[in-house]
Amino acid sequence: MLHHDPYMELVQFRDENMQNVCHDHFKLNELHDELIHRVAAIASQQISSQYGPPPSPFTFFVMGSAGRIEQSVWSDQDHGIIYLDSSDEAKSYFLTLGKEISKGLYQAGYRYCDGGVMASNPFWCKSLNEWKQQLSKWMSESTWESIRYLLIFLDGRFMYGDVTYVERLKEHIYQNMKQHHLLTKSLNNTLHLKKGVNVLGQLLAETHGAHAGKLNIKEIGLFPYVNAIRLLSMKEKLHETSSLLRLKKIPDSYFPASDKAFFKKQFLKLLSYRLLFSDHRDYDSGHYLAVSRLTKEQIREVKEIIKNGAALFHNSKRLIEKDEFDENE
Repeated sequence: MLHHDPYMELVQFRDENMQNVCHDHFKLNELHDELIHRVAAIASQQISSQYGPPPSPFTFFVMGSAGRIEQSVWSDQDHGIIYLDSSDEAKSYFLTLGKEISKGLYQAGYRYCDGGVMASNPFWCKSLNEWKQQLSKWMSESTWESIRYLLIFLDGRFMYGDVTYVERLKEHIYQNMKQHHLLTKSLNNTLHLKKGVNVLGQLLAETHGAHAGKLNIKEIGLFPYVNAIRLLSMKEKLHETSSLLRLKKIPDSYFPASDKAFFKKQFLKLLSYRLLFSDHRDYDSGHYLAVSRLTKEQIREVKEIIKNGAALFHNSKRLIEKDEFDENE
């Protein structure tokens, strides 16, 4: 008997719809949300039919570019599960669900996360209490890696399930942020900006490897914007995850409204450059901009966008350092 694979229909759904949305950042991310939500729903049904209904309320949430609603054509997996009941039964149930979701996403075209940030990993699939302890531990340890994990978690966004555990855990981070000097540590964690323009004002493309001659738009272009805006969003204890929504809610006292509108435009331009000029054969190639395909005018614009991202980051850095300094006075 042929085993019916419930996820195969999603591959077809993806293929049918991708053509229409692949050049529109917002529609593209709506399609990703729809796909991920459907996978989680199918996986839930699969596990319920095998092991019975979930033993406790739970939240399945996404992080990374999915959490920030900034996915490109291809995307990898970044997700976790939070459930209420701390029993061994619940632990085993939700880990099984996490594995099923991960498998489903893989079949629907989302490659596994290299760093293992997936609900199929016990590290990212925990009860609410275990999560609280884990976040507290990361804050008090404050190693480079644990701060990295906290930043990943802050990009977490509810996707499937029935409760707002993600929001409650973010509150837990924000309540303890000051005593652990989390802002300064998060700033230090994101300080290393990959240079995109050299002293002669030329774009710094990759010099060797599979992407030689191309610009790493993810690290050089997007990260300075994403990191700067996330830091200010933490400073304001915001729950939004998308860089654009965070930027909108950051008080005008940091940047006049005109600057915020400007940075929004720059960031959106960057996202459309990525959609229009990257080779979207697979996940990796989608992060590289083929400089040879750009006109002189476009190259000039990309350089401007990169410079403005660096400026935004340095401004945010100044705001955070000034605040920490004022507090320590």
